[in-house]
Order: sequence, then structure tokens, then C-alpha cells
Amino acid sequence: MRPPKFDYVRAESLGQAVEQLASDPESKALAGGHSLIPALNLRLAQPSRLVDIGRIPELRGIRVEGDRLLIGAMTTHAEIARSAEVRKHAQALAQAAAVVGDPQVRSWGTLGGNLAHADPASDPPTVVQAQGGRLHLHGPGGKRQLAALDFFLGLFETDLQTGELITELELPSTAGKRSAYLKLAHPASRYALVGLCVILEMDGVNCRSARVAVGGATPEPRRVPGAESVLAGSQLGETVLEAAAQRLTEEVGDDLIGDHFAPADYRRAMCGVYLKRAVRQALG
Repeated sequence: MRPPKFDYVRAESLGQAVEQLASDPESKALAGGHSLIPALNLRLAQPSRLVDIGRIPELRGIRVEGDRLLIGAMTTHAEIARSAEVRKHAQALAQAAAVVGDPQVRSWGTLGGNLAHADPASDPPTVVQAQGGRLHLHGPGGKRQLAALDFFLGLFETDLQTGELITELELPSTAGKRSAYLKLAHPASRYALVGLCVILEMDGVNCRSARVAVGGATPEPRRVPGAESVLAGSQLGETVLEAAAQRLTEEVGDDLIGDHFAPADYRRAMCGVYLKRAVRQALG
């Protein structure tokens, strides 16, 4: 199908982008376009105006400030996957970025656009949730920050307000910790049927603390504190991993995504399987 008619504006600055978006509630920001353009073609999105933010320099880049990693919203998945700073301070995010879509999507798709789209089958949101990320936002009312826990509200739903843009992602460094992101991918689309991120703070063979988040199977990326409590304080042997997997399948409950290819019960079971695999990968 052809997309609906719309006006097009190229923003030269962050302020101009916010002004254009705020002036028309039916407008949408255009970043890499790999989520928005298919939605336009299917008439799932029918904005009156597209505001191109692809040439705003302050929305790009990766930097480290103290124990925080900051990534500009227009930074591409490919840039994130190959960044030495990301691999050091957010290894699981580098792993997730490396398996987004295909090389073309990774070369053009952006982190900010991915997070704003909030596709439950996407990869980065699960890692951002597990790592306790914060979204830096800029809108008509000024700047604000929002924890990932409060940003992702449901299926394709976020707390992003009219005229507001994600400008940057802030992540606490996981340097020195063990982490991994794994997904059960749909064989055609490569979207996550189940995505699982673990971040482990180890003290020798003992796990001092654990953070676990699941995506793909759930409408939004979710932390699973029950599974985390099983892993924390243990030596992460097979008995502990089995108990954590069981707790995770109980915690995700019945509010799951399912379809003819991968029903909800199958995805629930795979959440437990991929938790065990992710822990094993994190431990090496």
C-alpha cells in the first residue's frame, strides 16, 4: 500500500523539532524510519506531518560521564553494537543492538526511535529495563527525565507526551558485572518471541545481586524481581537456575502475547528456558 499524504519538515535544531511537533498533535518525528515507514504503508499511522530529526547533531553520540553511559537518541544500532564504550559499560545493550533486524535496519534504525516505538518484540527496551535506564526527554514544557520503569506503559505505549522527544538514554555502568541478552527470534522477521536480559554482580562463585528483564512475550519489557531474588545470594548451579526459571514463568502470569506461530503458553515456557541460557552465557 501507499502511505497517506503528509507534510514534511526537516528540523535543523532540537528546539525547532519540538516546536514543529507541538504545533500539530497529529505530527510524528521521523528518525531512522524503519518502524514508522512500514506503519505508514499499512495505514497504521496517518500523521499530518513528519518532522525529520535526522540531522540534529546534539542527538547523536556516545559518551561516559563517571559511572554513567549516555547515548544520543539518533545513535544507530550499528554504532552501539560496535562501540567499545558500550561493550564495556553496557555489554548486554551491545549484544541486543547487534541482533536488531538485519544490517540495513541496524545501519539506519536509531535507539531513540526504537524506544519511542515501544514494540514489545524489539530488543533494546528489555536491556534498558534490566539495566535501570533513564530516558532524557525534551518537550514544549522543557526537559525531564523518566525511569524506564515508568516510561514503558504497555503495547506500543509510552509516557512520551505530545511534542516531546527522547534526546538521550542514560545507563548506569555495568562494568565489572556479568551480563547477557538472548532472544528466541522469529525465523522470518527476527523479532523477539522472547527476549531475556540478565545482569549479575558476582562475588567469586556467589551471585551478590541480579537484575532480570523479559520482553517479546509481554506487552512491555518487565523486571522480574522474584526470579532476581532466587538468583541473588546463590552459586547459580542448575538447581538454582531451575528454581529461578520456574519463578519467572509464574511472575509473567497470563498477560502474555501469543499468536498462531508462538502461543502464549509456549512463550511462557521459553521465558524460563532463556533465563537459564542467559545466565550461563553471562557466566561464560
